[in-house]
Amino acid sequence: MARKPPRWYFSFGSPYSWLAYRDLTARYPDVADAIEWRPFWEPDDAHHDDLESSGVRLPYVELSREKFLYVLQDIRRLAVERDLRAVWPVDRSPNWEVSHLAYLVAADHGRGRQFVDATYRARWQEGLDISSPEVVAGIGAGIGLDPALLGTAWQDPEVRTRGLEALDASYRDGVFGVPYFIDGYQRFWGVDRLPGFVSEVRHRMAAATAAAR
Repeated sequence: MARKPPRWYFSFGSPYSWLAYRDLTARYPDVADAIEWRPFWEPDDAHHDDLESSGVRLPYVELSREKFLYVLQDIRRLAVERDLRAVWPVDRSPNWEVSHLAYLVAADHGRGRQFVDATYRARWQEGLDISSPEVVAGIGAGIGLDPALLGTAWQDPEVRTRGLEALDASYRDGVFGVPYFIDGYQRFWGVDRLPGFVSEVRHRMAAATAAAR
């Protein structure tokens, strides 16, 4: 069986995933270019029911008040360490399908990385509601794509099917939170585990290059 490529699972809803994205692209661009980028999100009711009927149960747990307050403090602290200012968004009933399915479409058009950058910035630095199709459409326009194409991706039956496949893949990979990094049998969870993942990927890349000589 062929070895799966190294990959990372990210979510626009996670501030830790946002910080991992910033670290990955700023500090380790060679690894960012060498791995697969896969979205992970809490599905809407329709997707949730479809997944459950297939035996897929994604491990989502609602934050307690105490943990939420800790995360607020922790993210501010980690953002300051990176010379960033985090803005906590106001989206009381988020629909994560809107932004994550739009990512799949943006990636189809070669703008996946640009969409990730713009969406993280919109949510965690500008405090925008990325569950709004209008906001996502604006992000699409900003990266040179048809705004209607991205703003309506979450309603497209074909894209929704691909979303189910993406969530099923995350389940098969044992993902239980983000950011989540995988290289072979090695798994790394959390922004603080990114350096370990980078070391694994770089070591394997170097070995492959040496073997090819």
